[in-house]
Amino acid sequence: MATATYPPPPPYYRLYKDYSENPNSAPEPPPPIEGTYVCFGGNYNTEDVLPSLEEQGVPQLYPKDSNVDYKKELRSLNRELQLHILELADVLVDRPSQYAKRIGEISSIFKNLHHLLNSLRPHQARATLIHIMELQIQQRKQAVEDIKRFL
Repeated sequence: MATATYPPPPPYYRLYKDYSENPNSAPEPPPPIEGTYVCFGGNYNTEDVLPSLEEQGVPQLYPKDSNVDYKKELRSLNRELQLHILELADVLVDRPSQYAKRIGEISSIFKNLHHLLNSLRPHQARATLIHIMELQIQQRKQAVEDIKRFL
């Protein structure tokens, strides 16, 4: 029985056989996906970056205002989560048949926390890029200083 160390290349590699002589012979990349698509069993939409909680069927527990104080709201949701977890412990001891309602409330709080954190992602990305660019400027200034010092 003969086995190969590596799997054979995919069949579409033949489309690139003349690429070294003529770079324009390769097929064009596929167009970007527009609308909805399925990935790992979930439906995704390219237009909605972050769907609202109402679209997900979850009640929003923080103000719907555009000027949300994220720190204050995250702290209050965290305190509310702690309180609900303690209440769940009491319910499990006293009335175990009523735990499903408490689990639903805790799930709603977690989803609200997750949504608030995800809405901060663009700010985090912007701050990360600013930091990286400042480091690059600093490194380039240091390189110029080193060159000036050696000359």
